[in-house]
Amino acid sequence: MSDDWLVNYLQPRLTRNSSEHLSRQLYRQLRELIRLRRLAGGSALPASRALAQTLRLGRNTVLSAYDQLAAEGYLESRHGSGTYVCDAFGDAAPQPAQTDALPRQLSLRGQALANASRLPARKLGAFVPGQPELELFPHKQWQQCLSRRQRSAPLAWLHYQHQGGLPELRAILSQYLHLTRSVCCQPEQVVIVPGAQSALTLLAQLLAEPGDTAWIEEPGYTGAQAAMLAAGLRCQAIRVDSQGLLPDPAADPPRLIYATPAHQYPTGAVMSLPRRLELLAQARRHDSWIVEDDYDGEFCYASAPLAALQSLDQDGRVIYIGTFSKVMFPGLKLAYLVLPPELVDPYRRCQARLQGEGSYLQQAAVADFIEQGHFARHIRHMRELYQRRQQLLRHAVEQCLGSALPLHGGDAGMHLLAELPNGFDEWELQAAAAERQLWLRPLARHFLDTPYRNGLVLGYAGIADHAMRPAVQQLADLLETRLK
Repeated sequence: MSDDWLVNYLQPRLTRNSSEHLSRQLYRQLRELIRLRRLAGGSALPASRALAQTLRLGRNTVLSAYDQLAAEGYLESRHGSGTYVCDAFGDAAPQPAQTDALPRQLSLRGQALANASRLPARKLGAFVPGQPELELFPHKQWQQCLSRRQRSAPLAWLHYQHQGGLPELRAILSQYLHLTRSVCCQPEQVVIVPGAQSALTLLAQLLAEPGDTAWIEEPGYTGAQAAMLAAGLRCQAIRVDSQGLLPDPAADPPRLIYATPAHQYPTGAVMSLPRRLELLAQARRHDSWIVEDDYDGEFCYASAPLAALQSLDQDGRVIYIGTFSKVMFPGLKLAYLVLPPELVDPYRRCQARLQGEGSYLQQAAVADFIEQGHFARHIRHMRELYQRRQQLLRHAVEQCLGSALPLHGGDAGMHLLAELPNGFDEWELQAAAAERQLWLRPLARHFLDTPYRNGLVLGYAGIADHAMRPAVQQLADLLETRLK
C-alpha cells in the first residue's frame, strides 16, 4: 500500500502551534492507527527521513515518536529492512462493542460504599459541621516548631517508617490523654495514624470477618458507616436518645460497636454513666470490640472534658480514637489510637504495609507544639471562642425564628442539631440554601435506615462572630414559608 494515505491522514492532525510537542502528537496518531488495526501487524512504516521530509518535520521528531512506540512494543526495527508494526497486533479488526452488553458495575460492596460516601459540595462557609476556626490558629508558633525540626531532622525520617509513630509524640500523647481524659495507657499503646478515617477502615478489616455485624449509632457518623461497609461488615443501626447509644436487646450480636460517647455525632448527646456501663457489659456479653471516637471532646463547655469510656474498661475491649483535625487543622491528617496491648503489634504491621505512616517531621513538630504549651493554649482559646459562637447562634436563632427551630446539644463540640417537623424536605432546603452560600447538612444523611426525625446539623465554629446573625437571617428567610 502506498504511504500517501498515511501522510494524508497525519498532516491535518499535526498542530504546529500546540503546546504539545510534534513528536508527541505523531506518536499518539500512529499509536491510535496501530490500535485500530489501520496499520496492520507486520506492515512497514515509512523511513524516518522520508516521513520527516514529507510532513516537513525534523527527522529527530519522527525518530523520537518511533522510538517511543518501539519502547512500548508497538513497533520493531528489523536490521537493514526498516521499521514495522509489531506482529502482536494482527490483521484481525477489533470486535465492535456489543450494544446489548451489560454496563460494567461496582461490586455489591462497592456500590454500598459509594452510596454511603457522599462528598460535600463545599467545605468552607456558614454552618459546615466540623469546620474549625483556622484564621486564629497560631500559625507562627507552628511554623517555628516545623522549621526547627526540619533543620535537625535525622536521615532516618526520610525512610519508610514502621514504629507506629514517633516515640516522642506517643509518650507525650500518653501523658496528655491520662491528664485530660483519664485514659489508661502506656506510650507503647499509642499508635499514630494518618487520619481517623484510615484508622476506622483498618480496624474494621482487622477485627471482624466479612458478614459480621457492626453496631452503628442511628443517626451517626457516615465515615464509620463507610469504614464498616468497606470491610464487608453488616451495619446494624442502633438508635440514639438523649443519653447516647441505646443498646437494643433484640439486635444481632455485634463484633464491633462504634460509639461517640463524649459528644454523639450528630445529635450532641453525652452518654450517661449508666449507659456507658451498660455498653461495656454488652461488649463483654457478646465478646465485642468498642471503637470510641473522641473526635471533638476537647471542646466541653458544661464542665471539664469528660473521662473517656476507655477509662472504665476493665476487659481491654475499648479502642480509643482521637484526632488533631479539629483542635489544630484538618490538613495535618494526623490522628492517634490507644489500643489494647495485644492489638498494637498487628495493627502497627498492617498499617505499615497497607497505609504507611505519616511524616515523622510533622509528628516531631506536633510533639514540640504540645510540649511548649501552644496546644493547650490554643484549645483554651478555641473553647472560649466556640462557646461564644454557640451562644451567638442560639441568640440569633431565637431572634430570627423564635421557637420555630428548636436547637439540641451544646454541652460540647462544634455544632448544634436544629429540629425540623417530620416530613420536612431537608434536601430541597439544602439545595435552596446553597444558592445563598449557606451549606446545610440534612440530618437524614446520617441515617442507615428510614429517618425517624428531621433536622439540620449546624456547624458554628468556623463562622466569624460578625457573620453569624446575617447567616441565620438568610436561613430564617428560607424557612419562613417552608415552616408554615
